Amino acid sequence: MEKEKDFLNPEYYENRELSWLKFNGRVLNEARDKSIPLLERLKFVSITSSNLDEFFMVRVASLKDMVHAGYKKKDIAGMTAQEQLEAVSKETHLLVEQQYSTYNRSLLPLLHNCGIEILDAHEELTPEQAEYVDHYFMENVYPVLTPMAVDASRPFPLIRNKSLNIAALLSKKDEKKGETEFATVQVPSVLPRMIQIPSSEEGIRTFLLLEQVIERNIHQLFLNYHVLCAYPYRIMRNADLSIDEDEAEDLLQEIQKQLKKRQWGEVIRLEVEEKIDKQLLQILREALHVAQEDIFKISGPLDLTFLMKMYGMEGKDELRYPSYKPQLVPEITPGEDIFAAIRKGDILLHHPYQTFDPVVDFIRQASVDPDVLAIKQTLYRVSGNSPIIASLAQAAENGKQVSVLVELKARFDEENNIVWAKKLEKAGCHVIYGLVGLKTHSKIALVVRKEEDGIRRYVHLGTGNYNDSTAKLYTDLGMFTCSEAIGEDATAVFNMLSGYSEPLSWNKLAVAPIWLRKRFLKLIKREMKHAQEGREAFIKAKMNSLCDRDIIAALYEASSAGVKVELVIRGICCLKTGIPGISENITVRSIVGNFLEHSRIFWFHNDGQEEIYMGSADWMPRNLDRRVEIMFPVEDERLMDQVRHVLGTQIMDNTKAHILNPDGKYEKIDKRGKKLVNSQEQFCEEARNAAPKKANTYQERVFIPAEPVE
Repeated sequence: MEKEKDFLNPEYYENRELSWLKFNGRVLNEARDKSIPLLERLKFVSITSSNLDEFFMVRVASLKDMVHAGYKKKDIAGMTAQEQLEAVSKETHLLVEQQYSTYNRSLLPLLHNCGIEILDAHEELTPEQAEYVDHYFMENVYPVLTPMAVDASRPFPLIRNKSLNIAALLSKKDEKKGETEFATVQVPSVLPRMIQIPSSEEGIRTFLLLEQVIERNIHQLFLNYHVLCAYPYRIMRNADLSIDEDEAEDLLQEIQKQLKKRQWGEVIRLEVEEKIDKQLLQILREALHVAQEDIFKISGPLDLTFLMKMYGMEGKDELRYPSYKPQLVPEITPGEDIFAAIRKGDILLHHPYQTFDPVVDFIRQASVDPDVLAIKQTLYRVSGNSPIIASLAQAAENGKQVSVLVELKARFDEENNIVWAKKLEKAGCHVIYGLVGLKTHSKIALVVRKEEDGIRRYVHLGTGNYNDSTAKLYTDLGMFTCSEAIGEDATAVFNMLSGYSEPLSWNKLAVAPIWLRKRFLKLIKREMKHAQEGREAFIKAKMNSLCDRDIIAALYEASSAGVKVELVIRGICCLKTGIPGISENITVRSIVGNFLEHSRIFWFHNDGQEEIYMGSADWMPRNLDRRVEIMFPVEDERLMDQVRHVLGTQIMDNTKAHILNPDGKYEKIDKRGKKLVNSQEQFCEEARNAAPKKANTYQERVFIPAEPVE
């Protein structure tokens, strides 16, 4: 008799944080790929740095909080918080070493060969360059600096989160040697980090970093002292907001108050130059209360995010991919009645291959249409100068009922969202600040319109944010519909958000945190039942992250029953493939390309009666239990074919995809003898071919952003 399988065995699960570090390693692999243009490779190094910053400020900070609180509960992989911290520290040090090895040994020499030079140190300057740099310092930098000495009367200053600083050891000129003092100066973020200086070689553009300019001239800040040594350093602080929403009378004010605390949370990482003076490092360690394992000795410039500026420099277009223009959506003619287009049938949008303009236009047209009675929308992250916000404000001023849920707890977008919330309220919109204890992460817009045959509801549902900027960078799917059933559900969603009235049932939508988890488990179990009865069964799904234990256990059970499971997961994946009798029928691939993969698709075979869903939720506990999320069906056969094609093409990608092996490592596919499939390039080409042959003025350079913390 076969032993009963334990699908919850911790050995079958990967730790979430270690899985994320593997994802950042895949991003770094793009910087190591010699087939990619040089400035694109530089960009990926920058992204690994900004990704790592957020990871420390949020995830590592959370683990440290658990350790401080004496939290002993193990994660799904059987690791305590302390064990996770130790493993994360080890892997992060290895990742940073690989990052700087890539930068120093590979990218810097290649840049020089292509006419771009980044000097390692100010000591390398020629006399002509030194004169230029010293003049630049006195004219542009010196007036901005604030040197801060530390002594009996001046305590150690507040060092701001993520700021770059220079620490120095000083001795007074009129005193005997031996007495040293500490001083620090912040490298001002208001000045350019990269400074172009005269080149010593013809045809070369030479750059020196701002901290090197300051370091070279630091004696100008301490005229009565000898500067014994000076080295840059940078700290990362705990930036996770902790808000007791039940106690917070005004969530808006409480979040504004907590945002200030981000600047002086616990220091969780200290980056210093590799050759830093031992005494100087000891002073920093003690003053900032940093553990030895949280010190990163860096072989190169601290904070490589400056490389994104290098990527965007003028000229050198041959070192970048050609720019891509998001194409027009065939069913929608710019400037014409978008509501008439939606009445003809559901419309699928695939960003950034197709332009986000129709979504902006949907709200803009609604704001001025005399037949529109109400607009309701959720906003999680919006752009800095959002045309959608402007249209919502305009709609309210035009006398329409406008209800907007602005999620104040959208991490690192809190300040931006507070500004927009106040602006919308001022314009007369009804602004909802989310639900207590839950983030509203769903992407839904509802327009209620009075027509000849009565009231009609138009709905946009999507997998990505209502952000016209990131819509050029993230791959997302959206759908316009005027389906009566979805319109009724959309109204119920907004009634739930504004008045806490939960509907007894839904027509088409599945909404977290109450109904979505059960729905997913039911759909997986149904495939398992079909497989047990000898019928064909498969699950194909795409998402950003998979770390929910119940979902993974259900997938293991389905796999062991014979269900073929094909997953496309960009980032975290706590599921392991190839476990005998458990996950032999599961494959996982991660695509890292020019655009950041962000869409969520769920495709179930259902004994030939296929069902396809899209939505805002990943398979993570936070999405299923602690957020308001929406999953919606794609039922129009034409749209279903389009979504099948999208996911099917990504499953065939053998150029940008990494496959998760049973040993837990991700590897690129061996392409020898195979037809190359680069899904992102293919979608660009297909969008060009499908678009109406009209002038498309919309143009942006392709550029992958940092991993979003949602």
